[in-house]
Amino acid sequence: MAAEFVVDSPINSNHRSPLLFILSHILRHPVAAIILLIGAFSNAFLAGIVPGFVGDAFDAILLMNDESLRLVLNSVLLIMASQILRSVLQCMRNFAAEVFAQRFERDIRDELYASLLGKSMSYHDLQPVGEIMARVTNDVREMNLMMNPGINLVLGANMFLIMPALYAPFIHPQLIIVPMIFIVSHLAVQVYFVRRMHPIAQEVRANFGRMNARLAEALEGLEVVKGAATEAAEISRFDGLADRVRDSFIDQGEFEARYLSPVLFGLTVVAALIHAAALYGAGQIGEGDVVAYLVLINIFQFPVFISLFSSSRIASGYASADRILEVINAKTGLDQNPNGYRGRIRGDITFDNVDFSYGDDEHVLSGVSFTVRPGQTVAIVGQTGAGKSTLSKLINRIYDVDSGRILVDGVDLRDWDLQALCSQISIIEQDIFLFSRSVAANIAFGRDEVDMRRIVDSAEAAQAHDFIASFPAGYDTVIGQRGMTLSGGQRQRLALARAFQTDPPILILDDSTSAIDSATEDKIQRAIWSAARGRTTLLITHRLSQIRWADHIVVLRRGRVVAQGAHEELLETSQSYRHIFDRYQDYPASQSAAGD
Repeated sequence: MAAEFVVDSPINSNHRSPLLFILSHILRHPVAAIILLIGAFSNAFLAGIVPGFVGDAFDAILLMNDESLRLVLNSVLLIMASQILRSVLQCMRNFAAEVFAQRFERDIRDELYASLLGKSMSYHDLQPVGEIMARVTNDVREMNLMMNPGINLVLGANMFLIMPALYAPFIHPQLIIVPMIFIVSHLAVQVYFVRRMHPIAQEVRANFGRMNARLAEALEGLEVVKGAATEAAEISRFDGLADRVRDSFIDQGEFEARYLSPVLFGLTVVAALIHAAALYGAGQIGEGDVVAYLVLINIFQFPVFISLFSSSRIASGYASADRILEVINAKTGLDQNPNGYRGRIRGDITFDNVDFSYGDDEHVLSGVSFTVRPGQTVAIVGQTGAGKSTLSKLINRIYDVDSGRILVDGVDLRDWDLQALCSQISIIEQDIFLFSRSVAANIAFGRDEVDMRRIVDSAEAAQAHDFIASFPAGYDTVIGQRGMTLSGGQRQRLALARAFQTDPPILILDDSTSAIDSATEDKIQRAIWSAARGRTTLLITHRLSQIRWADHIVVLRRGRVVAQGAHEELLETSQSYRHIFDRYQDYPASQSAAGD
């Protein structure tokens, strides 16, 4: 059994470590990577031949003979030709690097999004939305910047790093000593820098995520903040988080300021000058060789000064890869079970001694057992906090039971293909979620094709057609964020229309008419009666009219089933059931004396 519900993704990368994760994404685009390598090497190679031409031109000028002008001109033309070719290859390299980085970012974003869709609700319940958004947006962007300019510049810098050691022996074999000492020292500084920078970059990314989480939470609850007049307190809390982000960036800058390679470069120039002067004094090299060698040593300046920026980008990108893998590798208790049962649901539901809790908390449901027959309408009733909504979330495996089992058509939910199961169960909850899309798209959500005739029929059945038709754009009207531009009753009628559209064998209504006035409720009640025919329907409601209509009633109290049966039967036998209706009517004292 797999440890997690996984949504199919076209991206398959290695998740064992951030390094393997990055490499596996790089290998998805081998052509761009090869062009990048060729461009980096050719850029450094063509830059490395310039010092030799400069040295030849210097010697020609010192000769002051008839051949001098021709030799200098040849050197100039060769330098021009090599640098024109270098610029063309550099253009190709930079273009390939940018394409590479953008594809790299796209692939990681696709993979992360698919992973988030596959996580169970138990995972998402514990994750701040702002923190997840920081990883999906900012951390993925950091990985783009790690590729370009980060790795692009690192490749270029390292190619430049080897050129002095490659060309210096052609001037004199001893001249390789100083470049090699610098290369080894510089690489040691690089390794130390990246290793020490990694935890600092992680702290930067983590503080940014916490700040983003607080921002998202405050904006989501802005109405509550304004209603309680706590703007000043929220600003103060956010300022504290923003200060932590600022301080972590300052810590990063302070560490970068202690970068040692510029000092090593200065010492290398001095050492190279002394060594070349000693060889010149010994008559082993000429003036032009000294000039060529010093110009060659000056090539180290590019990798030294660019490595600070590029190494910082790589450290940040590596830290972001670590944070992204935390999400992708997070395991949940749900199993998609793609090889499981995929039959058409008839509607038989059995709860068999079910226990459930959220995390390590005490059980929300304990020993729950009842049976729903195909086509039955069953009302789940109980006081607030009895576990009614939790029960509905177990039927389509938003959560898994702690113990016991739930059977649909005699098959344990864990033996079902999760996609086949969920696609045949429709839940309309108290908190209706609508997407920022058109009315028609919201109603047709979950269907592969948009059939306007079917959409209108569903809206009419849910008593939503009239208010939709009153909109200037009708069914093409775009709903605002979470449907907040609509009234509660309008949102719930659209949710009903969406449920009618999918025609599920099992329909669960979790207090779905709570925000509807009495006149509208009468209309929707008739629509629900019509929709319930031929399908299993679970009603979680406090409305007496709906409860009386149910074929069977299950009474919950503190997570346990304390009574079940028909309406009239429960009025006679269950005190808990009667208490639910105390707000509606008084019952005879003789009935109140009866126990559960």
